Amino acid sequence: MPTDTLKTVADVLFEKKLINSEQLTAVKFESSNTGRTVDQIIKERNYVNADDYAEALGQVYNIKFATITPQELDPVLLDIVPLSVAKRYKFVPFKLEDNKLFLAMVDPLDLQTIDFIERKSGYKVVPYITTEKNIEKVLEEQKGKELGEEISAALQEINQKTIKIEETSGEITDATLRDAPIARIVGMILETAVKTGASDVHLEPGELESRLRYRVDGILEEKRKLPKPMHDSIVARIKILCNMKIDEKRIPQDGRFKVQVGTTETDLRVSTLPTIFGEKVVIRLLKEEGTIYSYRDLGMRGLTLKRFEETSLQPDGMILVTGPTGCGKTVTLASALSKLNTVRVNIVTLEDPVEIKVEGVNQVQVNPQAGLTFADGLRSFLRQDPNIIMVGEIRDSATAELAVHAALTGHLVLSTLHTNSAASAVPRLLDMGVESFLISSTLNAVLAQRLVRKVCTECKEEIEPPEEVANEIRNYLETISKNEVLMLKDHEVAKVVTAGLAEPKIKTYRGKGCLRCANTGYKGRIGIYELLKMSDALGKLTLENAPTNAMEAQAIKEGMLTLLQDGYLRIVEGVTTIEEVMRVAKD
Repeated sequence: MPTDTLKTVADVLFEKKLINSEQLTAVKFESSNTGRTVDQIIKERNYVNADDYAEALGQVYNIKFATITPQELDPVLLDIVPLSVAKRYKFVPFKLEDNKLFLAMVDPLDLQTIDFIERKSGYKVVPYITTEKNIEKVLEEQKGKELGEEISAALQEINQKTIKIEETSGEITDATLRDAPIARIVGMILETAVKTGASDVHLEPGELESRLRYRVDGILEEKRKLPKPMHDSIVARIKILCNMKIDEKRIPQDGRFKVQVGTTETDLRVSTLPTIFGEKVVIRLLKEEGTIYSYRDLGMRGLTLKRFEETSLQPDGMILVTGPTGCGKTVTLASALSKLNTVRVNIVTLEDPVEIKVEGVNQVQVNPQAGLTFADGLRSFLRQDPNIIMVGEIRDSATAELAVHAALTGHLVLSTLHTNSAASAVPRLLDMGVESFLISSTLNAVLAQRLVRKVCTECKEEIEPPEEVANEIRNYLETISKNEVLMLKDHEVAKVVTAGLAEPKIKTYRGKGCLRCANTGYKGRIGIYELLKMSDALGKLTLENAPTNAMEAQAIKEGMLTLLQDGYLRIVEGVTTIEEVMRVAKD
C-alpha cells in the first residue's frame, strides 16, 4: 500500500525538481479532464527518463528502486527461476538472503506474478522496481550462458562423430546438422547480431580456437571464443543456409539468405575465405527496409547542408559522395533520392547490392555473372528516359566515363567514390582517364564524410583535454571565425564557433560507461562532412590539373569546412570525443 495515497508520481518528480510547476499543473489538469491516471500521462509526455520515472513510482508505493548490472546476476538464481520465466514476466532475481528472493520488476505491484514465483520457488519474494530496458539488458547478457550450454552439447555430439563433416565428403553426413545444437548456435549468433545492431559478424578460425566478433557502431568487438572442433560444423551450417558448396574449402565463396528476428527482417550477405587454419566467415547484415533519414538527422548543417540541398536540386550534373567503406555513403545517397523523388521525375539506380529500398525508385541489382556490370547497366539506363541516375560506385574508367557523359547530356548523376577527401575526388577521376574539361563542366559537388560515435547521454561527463589538443581545437575555431564567407552565410556554425571561443577553456566530453551504452561510453553515430562545391575558380584549377592541396585551399577559401574542422565543432558541442574525431578524420 502507498505511504501517502494522495501523493502521485508527478508530485514526487516535482519534489525532486525533475518537472516544473507548469508541467505538474498540466498533467493533473489532463488527468481530471480525461480520467486517465497521472502515471499514464507522465509516461506519454516523456518529461523524465525511464530510471527517474521508475524511482518516483517506487517512492509512491514505498518500493525500493534497483539498477542491476549483468555482472551482479548470480547464475545460481536462474536455476531457481528459469530465464524463460524471467523474460516472460519481466523481472530479474538478483539476491537470495534469509529465505527471501529479491526480484527487480517492471511492475512490482503484479501480485499474481509474485504469488506464482513464491509457490514455484518456495521463497518469500521481496519486490524492487526497475526499468524494462534494465531487465532486457541483463537477461540478454545471459544469452552467452545459453550459448555455452549449446556449445557443450554440440561438442558432445561432435565427439560422438554424429555431425562432423569429413574433408573428402561432399554431402552432409548426418541430418542432425540441420537440427540442434549447431543450428541453435548459429541462430543465437545471428539473433544477437540483429538485436545489438551489428553491421557485420566475423567468425575467424585460429590454431586452437575460433574467435567470434561483431562490428557495432563501426568498431569490432570480440564476443567469445568458440572451440576449434566445432568451427567446420558452424561454417557448414551457414553454407547450407545460403546454398554454398559445403565441400569446397579451397576458394572464396559468396552467398546470401534472410533471417527474421521479431518483426525485423534482415538480409545477410555471406563471404567465406580460406585461411591457414580454416575458413573465415564474414556476414554483412542489411535490414530489408533501411531507414531514410533527413539531412539534419545525418549530421549535416549550416553551409554544408545549404549547398548540398542546392546542388542536389540542379537538373543535371554529377554529385559524388566519398569516403571509406562503412562511412554511410549509401544512406546519404538513399536520403537524397528520397528527397528528390516525385511523380515528375524518373529515378533509376544501379547498386551492388541494393541495401536500402526507396519507394518509387527503380532500383537495379548488379549481376556480373549474368553480364550486368556497372558500365553495362549505365549504358542501358540512358535508354530508360531517366531524370536522375544513381550509380552505387564508380569503380573503373568505363563507368566513370559513362557517368560523366550521362551528366553532360542532361541527367543528374549521383555516385560514390573511394577517396580520403572531397578535393582528392578530382585527381581520382583524372587518373581514371576522364578529361579535365569534362570534370569541370559536369561536377556539381563532392561530399566527403565519416561516421563518429556519439557520446552516451546517460553517462556523459566533462573532461579537460590535453593542452596541445585544446590549442589545436582553438586554432581551428579561430581559422573558421576568420572565414568571411562562412561567417556571413552560416549562422548555425558561427554560433558554435563563437560559443567555443568565448570559453576560457575548451570543453570536451566523454562517456563513463553505463548499461545503456554497454559500458563503451558511446551510443549511436553521426556524420561529419566536408563539401566541395564546384566554382569558377575550382573549375579553372581542374583544367590546370592542380594538385589536391591547391583544390582544398581554394575550397576552404570559399567556405568549405574540412572533416577535421567539422569534427572539432562536434567535440566542442559535446556530441563526440577527441579520440573519435582523430580516429576517423586525422590524416
